[in-house]
Amino acid sequence: MNSTVVAVSSNGAYSFTKPNRDSITLLSGLGVEGDVHAGVTVRHRSRVAQDPTQPNLRQVHLIQHELFSELRDAGFEVAPGDLGENVTTSGIDLLALPAGTLLHLGDDAVVEVTGLRNPCLQIDNFRNGLLKQVVGRSEDGAVVRKAGIMGVVKAGGVVGPGDPVEAELPDRPHRRLERV
Repeated sequence: MNSTVVAVSSNGAYSFTKPNRDSITLLSGLGVEGDVHAGVTVRHRSRVAQDPTQPNLRQVHLIQHELFSELRDAGFEVAPGDLGENVTTSGIDLLALPAGTLLHLGDDAVVEVTGLRNPCLQIDNFRNGLLKQVVGRSEDGAVVRKAGIMGVVKAGGVVGPGDPVEAELPDRPHRRLERV
């Protein structure tokens, strides 16, 4: 199965959801042009409150479209951009990628995977009960986060729906994704 971009989203103001766009421009070292979370240092309000000088490891948020089918089966209607992601993909298991994976999006853009999104209670304000669907526990008690991955832009470019997604794995040993 070919991996593709299903949708792209951005928002210049703080909001839980992000409207879909015809395309977005990724800027090397910054994130999505015009998006409130773009920048060299952290832009997520809770992280800014802790330490505004932290590097921004969350410049781009990606979610696999397959999650939306799973959520629909659990009674939740969620569409691309609803969970605040910038890029919605299909055909690639983003959650299984190791840290440091390079995702080639479209012709030029490259995003380095930094870790898992750690969703907060705002997700229940969007759809009551949704947090339990995207954060749970495995049989051995480990926390399982399904709300997507985060990354930093290594090479800029324009990305839009239908663009290919290719994963370039880092050298071994691979590091599991942790929350960022």
